[in-house]
Amino acid sequence: MLGIKIDSKTPLSVLCLGAHCDDIEIGAGGTLLKLIREYAISSVDWIVFASNEKRKAEAERSADRFLEPVVNKRIVIRSWRDGFLPFSAWDVKDYFELLKTDIAPDLIFTHYRDDRHQDHRIISELTWNTWRNHFILEYEIPKYDGDLGAPSFFVPLESEYIDRRNQIILDEYVSQRGKHWFDDETFRSINRLRGMESASLYAEAFYSRKICLK
Repeated sequence: MLGIKIDSKTPLSVLCLGAHCDDIEIGAGGTLLKLIREYAISSVDWIVFASNEKRKAEAERSADRFLEPVVNKRIVIRSWRDGFLPFSAWDVKDYFELLKTDIAPDLIFTHYRDDRHQDHRIISELTWNTWRNHFILEYEIPKYDGDLGAPSFFVPLESEYIDRRNQIILDEYVSQRGKHWFDDETFRSINRLRGMESASLYAEAFYSRKICLK
């Protein structure tokens, strides 16, 4: 297995895109915590597309905790209707075009292109439509649909990153606690599996469609 190390001294501009308020944290939260601690970060843009007032407040508190050490950060929680993003595609596409004029990220986290949730898929598709020549990592979200695939890009994570990520998610997303899957065991289990696949204890895994070795 080939390991690739990002230059830890060159500041990174990071863009995080999530269809729903807890998606970024569940899919890439551990990796973000590791990047922020171990690498130079010039800026982070954290953008969520579907929310309501209650979930917006939860998402803002959660993002603040994840990005606490980052000086230059922007947290944007939009209010498109959960489950209906494909039916608002015209407006969502326009918003992506505005983002393109304002953000030139070195690294983008977005949804898996073949995710079974329609909101996730359209955010992934528009990410690739908008930023065609960028380093894009597609994260995975465990869910009832059982659509986990075989990602090939792994970020090994020490247990402290998984513990911290899960604690923030469970602390802040009070509205989600009644869901049968929303618990520490679910979040931790997928990372233990990906850790096994990458010869580490825990890992978050991503799909990377294009990587150029220079």
